[in-house]
Amino acid sequence: MSQSSEIFEGLLANLKVDNAAVIGARRDEITKVLNQDFRGLDGSAANRLMVGSYGRWTAIRGISDLDLLYILPPSLRGTYVQPGGPSKVLARTRKAIQARYPNTSVTVDRLVVVVQFTNFMFEVQPVFENTDRSFSYPDTASDSWKITKPRAEIEETSAEDAASNGNLRRLCKLARAWKNKHGTVIGGLLIDTLAYNFMKSHTAYRSAKSDVYGEMARDFFLYLAEEEDHEFYSALGSRQRVHVKKRFQRKAKRAYNLAIEAIDADGNGNAYKKWRSIFGKAVPVIAGIAKESLAASAGPSFRDTEQFIEDLYPVDIRFGLSIDCTVIQDGFRAQRLSSILASHGLLRPHKDLRFKIVETNVPGAYEVRWKVLNRGPEAERRDNIRGQILRPSVGSERREKTQFRGEHIVECYLIKNNVVVARDSIVVPISPS
Repeated sequence: MSQSSEIFEGLLANLKVDNAAVIGARRDEITKVLNQDFRGLDGSAANRLMVGSYGRWTAIRGISDLDLLYILPPSLRGTYVQPGGPSKVLARTRKAIQARYPNTSVTVDRLVVVVQFTNFMFEVQPVFENTDRSFSYPDTASDSWKITKPRAEIEETSAEDAASNGNLRRLCKLARAWKNKHGTVIGGLLIDTLAYNFMKSHTAYRSAKSDVYGEMARDFFLYLAEEEDHEFYSALGSRQRVHVKKRFQRKAKRAYNLAIEAIDADGNGNAYKKWRSIFGKAVPVIAGIAKESLAASAGPSFRDTEQFIEDLYPVDIRFGLSIDCTVIQDGFRAQRLSSILASHGLLRPHKDLRFKIVETNVPGAYEVRWKVLNRGPEAERRDNIRGQILRPSVGSERREKTQFRGEHIVECYLIKNNVVVARDSIVVPISPS
């Protein structure tokens, strides 16, 4: 087996959802209480459909947002299509679930009932099934019922995945790993739709084996980077509108460039590290044969103190985050790091740095964590690569000082309900003097 095959097969294995049994048990229990309330059935887990990425089988480890349709009895349609019906059916759904989970947060949120468990939540949507196999769902904002077609999306995903020997779903999972590593704000249905469109236009990858998954990922990132701006795309299967939350082209172009470097490093001892820069810690450590890694092992040793947020919390990026840094030195005007870097400048040592959150759309309360990683020969010589997950210094800020030359990376993570839901990073290049 080639090094590339080992890396990608190991990566995909590590991305597998690892709490499916717990998710399935909670799904069935919620369905049972709704069947009891709406149908008078005891112990039945029928009349449900998992949708979203979990239902399309494109979810990865760390998924925190699960979508469950509960199919209502047709006999109740007349009752709930009346004015006020959407609010009433959601309130009844919430009450039934809350009775089963009295110590759990169960709330109505316009279209769904949100059931917040530890590390993941269910968005439960009561629906009526229509003759064309679509579903009508309640919208409390407009006091009306609207149409969704998740079965068409599930079936089209399965059909193309079969036609591509499983490569569609594999690409969807790789794209989610990239999204979570780089804080890319892109919805699951949009990821699957773009991967589907890519597979349809790059048919050579339908028969790809794991030894060329690197090239497949590289070309997919280029495909994303070259996409023109869209307000929305037509979802695979259903052709319903799936809106673009935020531009993804810039981050895709960076991933494309990183993929080129990773492919060029194939066979080397640091190849897996190159892929980790794209997909995160789920990339397994695979030994290489590079002479430079043998030479490095004979040089000065240093402690690898880097920690990974994935080892502490599930990561499921759903919101945006932007960070910046204010550079302060006595006798000089404070400057933003982004302005210095935009003018191709470098930081000098002995400056105060204040890293802060510039913008985020994470709703409500959240926790903040930071990571400061020193890179390069100087950091290794000083045995000071750092990389621990840290709490803020003051408020939500992290305060540091420039100490020695090299490339330094600072990351910020926003944690809500024990899940990392937003992240951003910034490179801090420090000049020799």
